[in-house]
Amino acid sequence: MRNTVIAVTLVVVVAVAGVLLVRSRPDEPAAAPPPAVKTTTVTRGDLTNTRVLQADLGFGAARPVKGGTGTVTKLPAVGQVTELGKELYRVDDQPVVVFFGATPLFRALDAPGLKGSDVAVVVDNLAALGYQVGVRAKDPAKAELTPRVVDAVKKWQKALGVEQTGVLAPGRVLVLGGPVRVGAVKAQLGAPAAEELFEVTPTTRLVSLKVPVAEAGALKAGAPVVVVRPDQREVPGKVTSVAHAAAYEAGASPKVDVVVTPDNPADVADLDTAPVRLKITTESRTGVLTVPLAALVALKEGGYAVQLPDGALKAVRTGLYSQDEVEVSGDGVVDGLEVVVAQ
Repeated sequence: MRNTVIAVTLVVVVAVAGVLLVRSRPDEPAAAPPPAVKTTTVTRGDLTNTRVLQADLGFGAARPVKGGTGTVTKLPAVGQVTELGKELYRVDDQPVVVFFGATPLFRALDAPGLKGSDVAVVVDNLAALGYQVGVRAKDPAKAELTPRVVDAVKKWQKALGVEQTGVLAPGRVLVLGGPVRVGAVKAQLGAPAAEELFEVTPTTRLVSLKVPVAEAGALKAGAPVVVVRPDQREVPGKVTSVAHAAAYEAGASPKVDVVVTPDNPADVADLDTAPVRLKITTESRTGVLTVPLAALVALKEGGYAVQLPDGALKAVRTGLYSQDEVEVSGDGVVDGLEVVVAQ
C-alpha cells in the first residue's frame, strides 16, 4: 500500500512538473520579415572618362642666344623679359637693344639707299617706338633705308645715350621673333660675345609632356584639359600643340611632344617650374540616362537588365561606362524609373 502511494505521488509530481515546463517555455519567435531592397532611380546626366598624365609646368623649350664681336660687359638677369627698343645686355660697354622681327641684322646699315628685309625690321621697330620713318614698301625685300629713316635712327640713338651715327651694326641690335624671357645665363662677364650668352624661352608659362604615339590620338589642338597644380588646385587649360613627328629614345616607345597652355596665366603666375598633372577627357556623353553599375543584372541569355521593385526585369542596352556609373537605354527606361541596387 505504501509503495502504491509513493508511485501515485511521483506520477502527480512529474505531471505537475511537465505542466510547469510547458507553461514556462518561451513563445516561438515570429518569422523575420523579408529584407528590404535598396533602390535608386534612373537619372539623366553627363558621363565622362578621364586620363591623368604627369607633366611639367615651365616656360617651354629654351633656345640659345649668341652675340657678335667684342667682349661681354653686362648680362641680363634670369627671368628678365625683353622689351622692344630696350637694352638687354652690353658688349664693349655698348648696349645691345632688342628689336622684334623675322630677319636679323646681317650687315651694317650705314648708307641711305640700302634695301632689304633687315631694313624693313628697322623701319617697323622705329615706327612702333614712335619715330617718324615714312611709309615703307609692302614687300619687306624692297624696304629702303631713306634719309628719313637714318634721321629716326639718330634720334633713337640719342634717346639711348649712345653716339648718334645713324648707323646700325648687327652686333648692336638683337632681333627676336617676339617678347621672350631669359631662362638661363651661360656666359660670364669678359667672355667673347660670339659665345653662347644666355637662353631664352617664351614668356607664357606652358605645360609640356611626352605621350606615347599610341595614346596621342585622344589629344587634339584646342581640346580642353584640367591642370592640377602641386597644391591640388585645378585650373582649366587647352592643348596648344601636338607634335606630328615622334621622338625616339633608346629602350622606350616613340613619343610625341604635347604643349598645354592654361586659360588664365594668372592661375599659375606664382609658379616658375613645377611638376603638375593633366586631366584629359577621353570620352564623354551628355544628357544620357544612367544608373549605378550595381543596378545591372546580367542575363543568362546575354546582355543586361535592371530589376524593378516588384521583381520584374527590364532589359537595357549599355553605353559608356564611367567609374561606378553606366549609360543605359531601352523600352520603358525613363528618367526617374525606380530600380533595385545590389547590396
